[in-house]
Amino acid sequence: MKKSYTDSFFDVGSKYGFLPNNHPLTSLPNRYNSLQRLLDNMPVKLSDGSNGYLAIPNKIENEVERLPNYIDLVKKESEILIIQALYRAYCFLTSAYTLELSYQEFVKTKKYGKARQILPKQVAQPFVCVAEKLDVYPWLDYHYAYSLGNYRFLDKSKGFHWSNLDQCVKFSGTSDESGFIMNHVDINQHSPKLVESVLESLKAVKNDDQEKLNENLKQNFHSMVFVNERRKDMWIASRWKHYNDFRIFIMGIKGNNEIFDDGLVYQGVWDEPKQYRGQTGAQDNIIPMEDIFSGVINFYPDNQLTKYLLDLRKYRPKCIQNFFVDLKQDIDSIHGGSIFNFLKSSQNSVGMCYLLAIVEEIYKFRNGHWQFVQKYIMSNTKYAKATGGTPIISWIPNQIKSVLNFIEVILHELQSMDKDFDNKQNEIFINSLNTYKSKKKLLDKQLIVVNDANYNPGKVFELNRKFKLEDSNFEKK
Repeated sequence: MKKSYTDSFFDVGSKYGFLPNNHPLTSLPNRYNSLQRLLDNMPVKLSDGSNGYLAIPNKIENEVERLPNYIDLVKKESEILIIQALYRAYCFLTSAYTLELSYQEFVKTKKYGKARQILPKQVAQPFVCVAEKLDVYPWLDYHYAYSLGNYRFLDKSKGFHWSNLDQCVKFSGTSDESGFIMNHVDINQHSPKLVESVLESLKAVKNDDQEKLNENLKQNFHSMVFVNERRKDMWIASRWKHYNDFRIFIMGIKGNNEIFDDGLVYQGVWDEPKQYRGQTGAQDNIIPMEDIFSGVINFYPDNQLTKYLLDLRKYRPKCIQNFFVDLKQDIDSIHGGSIFNFLKSSQNSVGMCYLLAIVEEIYKFRNGHWQFVQKYIMSNTKYAKATGGTPIISWIPNQIKSVLNFIEVILHELQSMDKDFDNKQNEIFINSLNTYKSKKKLLDKQLIVVNDANYNPGKVFELNRKFKLEDSNFEKK
């Protein structure tokens, strides 16, 4: 792989993982005072408990009318932290401006209403300009805007725990919104070790160093355990009953015709309406990297749902997209075309066991995410689209099936290998062997329930407990 995957804001490697290489600016430079003031007063609830612009019907429209067009200033910007902060600012403002109508309708009827279809030129022109500087789409994204480029520390000495992080820019202004998205940042504090273990594993394969490969597969597994522990904290960080307080503002244009019709017109930039997918945790990098590295990607079914998944790969910084492309090429170039085949050909049972452990952690992540969907979304609304514009009910199960199919293959291979396991490795193998059928049955039964148009979300969720595959950190709220 190349030595460098950076755009000056992100620098993918063992030092920063997928986090920025510098903490984001918490606010814009003084020359953008009017824009910063609008953002500060925009959330539904302000820090003093009073109502912000989004709580008042059409207030955001009036404020945007008075906003200067900063296009000439934006064109001159070359400092990456300022460019990123401007992109974040215009992402939030665009979503707030267009989707405020949808939010107000939801407050009244619990149904998402139509969004505004035209973005005024004083927002559209500088937004498109700064998006082009970053080479990304002009719409709310996960990396530069909503999540990884939107954190600030409450206490710099206490690190990346979600409870010590807050958003720089907000929609609802609630602790549930901050907890929701800062939990994603928290998870990524473990990405440096994950990226390092992937890069070092590739070196070990190249050198045919089985011992070094096993060490790094073990490191990858342990890092994924930490990732899943942090992920489970979502139940505490953000109460599921309050997800709809801010969810509407992270919806995308593409795939949500009920909200945006043919798309959004960027006034003064393009005459025809544009469509972009919404911000989603599926744009995070940890699981896609693990899918490529482990070989789960080889089990993706050839269907429309997989095409959605691969389409979301485009909604990432180019340096991360390039990292994924090169990682896939390096994995493909291994003898046998995968880590699995390399371990199989060398009859490395310990390495195969750790590969199994990694794929089991990918399963736990996806099944946990599927539980989030059941509670945070399906229990709160009948709107059948995810924020990324994908079908909410079939989207994650599509990937869970891929993971389960791979687990079955690894188990079959391990059963035929001479196993030189210690107690921990034996425990990993036996536990996977004993729970595989339960995982399959859980998903099959859940899909039977959700295929009924009048399904009960509670029954879907309760099946997790029945099969003892629920997130242990879940607290009723």
